[in-house]
Amino acid sequence: MQAVLALVRAELLLHFSNRRAVLLGIVAPILIAAFFGSLFGGGSAPAGIAVGVVDRDGSPLARRVVAALQAEPALKASVADEAAALAQVRAGRLSAVAVLPPGLGAQAGRAMFGGPKPEIVLYHDPSQPAVLAVVRGLLAQTLMQEVSRATFSPAGLDDMARQVRDGAGLPGPQRDELVKMFDAIARVQHGMPGASAPGAAGLSLPYATREVEAVPAAANAAPVAYNSYAHAFAGMGVQFILMAGVDLAVGLLLMRRLGLWQRLRAAPLSRAQLLGSRIAAGTLISLIVFAVIYAVAIAAFGVRVLGSVAGFALVLLCFSLLTASFGLLVAALGRTPEATRGLAILATLLMVMLGGAWVPAFVFPAWLQAVSLAVPTRWAVDALDAMTWRGQGFAAALPPCAVMLGFSAAFAALAVWRFRWEE
Repeated sequence: MQAVLALVRAELLLHFSNRRAVLLGIVAPILIAAFFGSLFGGGSAPAGIAVGVVDRDGSPLARRVVAALQAEPALKASVADEAAALAQVRAGRLSAVAVLPPGLGAQAGRAMFGGPKPEIVLYHDPSQPAVLAVVRGLLAQTLMQEVSRATFSPAGLDDMARQVRDGAGLPGPQRDELVKMFDAIARVQHGMPGASAPGAAGLSLPYATREVEAVPAAANAAPVAYNSYAHAFAGMGVQFILMAGVDLAVGLLLMRRLGLWQRLRAAPLSRAQLLGSRIAAGTLISLIVFAVIYAVAIAAFGVRVLGSVAGFALVLLCFSLLTASFGLLVAALGRTPEATRGLAILATLLMVMLGGAWVPAFVFPAWLQAVSLAVPTRWAVDALDAMTWRGQGFAAALPPCAVMLGFSAAFAALAVWRFRWEE
């Protein structure tokens, strides 16, 4: 028994002697838990849902609906042209666009009592089904409030009652019930005795909705259905390519421990050439792995590059270069392979979380969405989405690639400056 206790004591001392590893083992779950708690808890205000509103009616009712949507705190509504707004939904800058049709103001009140319903077209980002439900509900709430306010005003009631009495298309019993309801409301408004609560005979939503996924069209002009695997492969590809960069860093530290770098220094090569060769090799390895991942996604899961193929290839290349530079920087800053692996994995998890690889960035609080733009993985995931299922052109790949190249240059410069040749 004493021997077992001695072994347990030795194991505990060995484990807690590596203070950095112990600290990382405590800090990592705390940070991850805080991240998900800030998303799904009540401690942070969610970002307003970016939506567009196209007013093709111009009636007083339509203007009040637009103003009410803009005043809604859960939305970040803006008035836009239909074509421009649809392009912004496809690019991921808007979550949805509601198109208010001509005749909305004239038809909505009558539609509550069986008249023809105006059709509101709701273009939406197919990757955000939860957002679509919120926008649909707020739109229904706003329309019902504004239409009811206009319909049940004294002038609106008189007009509706006259239309019901003259309406030959309504069945007799239903017309009689509606006439009674209008009379009861009129007595309430004029303070007459004998008023009763109005019934709800024949009431319905004052509009119809046609929901359209804002997806790109294929070469034959037919819309392509949204494939959720496209974003999943973008996020997981970014995560595991970064993990490969961590393995590169650990391998370099092991080479330094074994004295291999001292032998390489005997060759007529500068430090920049030696480390540059490692970046080039790491970039090619990451690029090959990334290409194989997407080849499987295309062959087995139906993922398609609906945007620019050249832009897609450029994004893969830039992120592979970023991964190799990140691995070299980790090796330059690390002291031992054991401690460096834990630190690098923590940094990788933070970049992956903030980059939207696990949870789409549109569900982040507003402040976290702004912070995530300072993380290169956010640009990589968004760029891969843009080149695959969003169907964006080559120009959409240039800004994120420029950001990734900037991070790569900074990582490489720091790595060359800080790299230690001796253990």
